[in-house]
Amino acid sequence: MHASSTTPENLTGIDVVIIGAGPSGSIAASLLHQQGKRVIVIEKQHFPRFSIGESLLPCCMQFLEEANMLEAVNKAGFQFKNGAAFRYREQYTDFDFSDKFTHGPGTTFQVERANFDKLLADTATEQGVEIRYGETVKALDLTGKPKLTVADANGEEYQLEAEYLLDASGFGRVLPKLLELETPSSLANRSAIFTHIQDNIGNKEVDGRPFDRNKILISVHPQNKDIWYWLIPLSPDRCSLGVVGEPHLLGNSDLNLEVLLMDMVNQEPGLKTLLADAEILRECAELKGYSANVSTLATDKFALLGNAGEFLDPVFSSGVTIAMQSASMATKCVVRQLNGEKIEWQSEYATPLMRGVDTFRTYVEAWYDSRFQNVIFYDAPDNKIKQMVCSILAGYAWDEANPLVAESEKRLNLIVELCR
Repeated sequence: MHASSTTPENLTGIDVVIIGAGPSGSIAASLLHQQGKRVIVIEKQHFPRFSIGESLLPCCMQFLEEANMLEAVNKAGFQFKNGAAFRYREQYTDFDFSDKFTHGPGTTFQVERANFDKLLADTATEQGVEIRYGETVKALDLTGKPKLTVADANGEEYQLEAEYLLDASGFGRVLPKLLELETPSSLANRSAIFTHIQDNIGNKEVDGRPFDRNKILISVHPQNKDIWYWLIPLSPDRCSLGVVGEPHLLGNSDLNLEVLLMDMVNQEPGLKTLLADAEILRECAELKGYSANVSTLATDKFALLGNAGEFLDPVFSSGVTIAMQSASMATKCVVRQLNGEKIEWQSEYATPLMRGVDTFRTYVEAWYDSRFQNVIFYDAPDNKIKQMVCSILAGYAWDEANPLVAESEKRLNLIVELCR
């Protein structure tokens, strides 16, 4: 790891400062370094550190390959993932991500983010990127070139100037807070309660069906379709477990989170059966009001990546995909600008990025108002339409050759009518 140094000669000639060393920050740093740009990454925490967003989508694999990180990820022994399964009462359906409309990878991994994020950051470091851990951005001056005031690991402040600034700080949302860019999300205020478990599922079955460890399982509450659960296998005997819903739907807030989570789990018969012998491995946590939006995604001085710009909802595991997609798109624009081109950041970055984000938004909103749930659980799906849906679930929300992407709301409503 590069040790922090505040000597002036190390702080000149910086092309790009990136705030945050999570997936979008590490990939952006790698892509810029490949293009011969000098990058410094400022990361508040020390890795490894816990994060949620553990179920990757196949679309992510092409960005890992672009950043020369795919080999390291493939060798790391993460849990293989080939699809997604959904359960509501006695209804069960699954999607094989290799049977999709869009060309591209059809499998991926389910990962403990502490290990995954550290692997990406370490790989970027091995490639030659400088990451400064334990450092915090305190202030920002955009009157000229972006100039940051940074507190180092000892709390001592120094100045950092660059040609361009990328915010990959995720839920930390550093620039939206410093520049007052935050705006309300279009999505309802929901909470997630989650933990890691030793699942002890063994040979247990639900409705005569064994648990498929190669897929994320999304279960819908039998009485309230606004509430859903994730069960993400992370290894042969460990899972990430969570429940999502509007806070007033998640039970008595006076109870501790572990009691609350397991009470909710026991209300869903399939999960109650599978997790009858589960043991909680880490303290339960809660993420409240996670959906977020901003008034500006990018200018000629900064761009927001991933969750720093907009976070929708965990239901289709889109967060890391949007993070990586934004890193890939933004760095191409940054390199062109650094090479002297005039970039129209709205039309060349923000608008194209939001096309895919808005596709995901269509399906997230339709999940909660039950339209998309009705499509997923339809018992006689047309194979071609299922492949188009599968592409979106696999993360290919920017493929405008897919009719369900090109006019997401209109085409989804047509399918909803067909499934009535």
